[in-house]
Amino acid sequence: MTTEILAQIGPRTAGAIYQNSDGAFEVLALVTDPAEAARLLNRRPEVARFAVIVRDVLRADGQPFAVGSVWTASDRLVRAGGAR
Repeated sequence: MTTEILAQIGPRTAGAIYQNSDGAFEVLALVTDPAEAARLLNRRPEVARFAVIVRDVLRADGQPFAVGSVWTASDRLVRAGGAR
């Protein structure tokens, strides 16, 4: 994995909780296989580099879902996760 992709993932490792304008999310898994990430995100394989499986912690009925967004300055780490 390149440093560019690691920067796009940011500190989102399993167990991490982060917050942004969309809500607060617990990271359940990080998928770095492009083919699997593409399948989870319904994107073309040449476009998907990673997927982050998250659960909205502000919703009692929050179901896991995949996101492929990059880490930005508006994202805030609430709790660090485990090692990659």
